[in-house]
Amino acid sequence: MNKTPDAPRKEKINRAIGVSLKEIRQDQNLTAKELSDLSGISAGMISRIENGLASPSISSLESLALALQTSIISLFREAHSGHTDCTLVRNGEGIKSTRMAGNHYHEFVNLALHSRKELRFQARRVELERDRGHPPTYVGQGVVFVQVLQGEAIYRYGQQRFTLATGDSISVDAELSHGFIEVLTPKFVFLTVQAERP
Repeated sequence: MNKTPDAPRKEKINRAIGVSLKEIRQDQNLTAKELSDLSGISAGMISRIENGLASPSISSLESLALALQTSIISLFREAHSGHTDCTLVRNGEGIKSTRMAGNHYHEFVNLALHSRKELRFQARRVELERDRGHPPTYVGQGVVFVQVLQGEAIYRYGQQRFTLATGDSISVDAELSHGFIEVLTPKFVFLTVQAERP
């Protein structure tokens, strides 16, 4: 029997679902028989799905997801697009830059930048010094996470002020004006991570 043009893609998706299902089941220390009892899907069918030999229906996927206490989409996690990116930055590496705003300037190191059609993600290590003027504040989209690596400074979020010191962290919706407004120690170093829709 001749395969349709879509057959290779369908087989790839079936294999991807199988890999995900097996990983999630094993992560939960469940046997195929135990998952069968929980989901109402036969152990034989679970084995066929895990080996990419069967194309499960949406209702079967829903039953398996419920039994595993996960989402249906997690069963498709291996069916990714044609490429993925991985960024490894060793200690002391990264793209070093200087930001200048009025009478202020500071150094930062880009540690990660991923831009996909549904998400833009970036991570930076930033170093501020007390005698370099007032740092800029920002308004944007998405979510910003900050963790203090060294020193102490005052962070403004909207009308609120927070004094942050080594080990402290804060996450904010980026739609309100936010950023460090005063450095209290000679040097202040922090990690900032932002995720937003492009």
